[in-house]
Amino acid sequence: MSENRTERNKAVVLEFLTTAFGSKDFASLDRYVHPDYVQHNPFIPPARAGLRGFIAGLPDGTRYEPGAIIAEGDLVMVHGRYSGGPGKPLLGVDIFRFEDGLVVEHWDVLQDEVDAQDTVAGNPMFTNPQTTGPA
Repeated sequence: MSENRTERNKAVVLEFLTTAFGSKDFASLDRYVHPDYVQHNPFIPPARAGLRGFIAGLPDGTRYEPGAIIAEGDLVMVHGRYSGGPGKPLLGVDIFRFEDGLVVEHWDVLQDEVDAQDTVAGNPMFTNPQTTGPA
């Protein structure tokens, strides 16, 4: 897979996550996510329509902040923060699989964010190494 395609896949994931979760603008989600994509999150209904409905039902003010992002082959993985909903912000590692330029599959691992002062190491659980550099 070419570096250009890998970079495009990363840009697609960042665009649809930030616009869909941040402003409920679904244009990029509708453009880049396959209608029948496979959803592995146990709380989100299947296919693109299920993801769209799930996001549409989130409280206004919900947002997504991307952190570290890596891609290899047809996979893109991004560490990010989901905030603005009920409860603590969630940190997630989302994994997306592309096929023919579209997102066709998604997995995630989510956990509540713990404030840095409450962690044993005293380090934040979320940073963006693309803008802040190493901790």
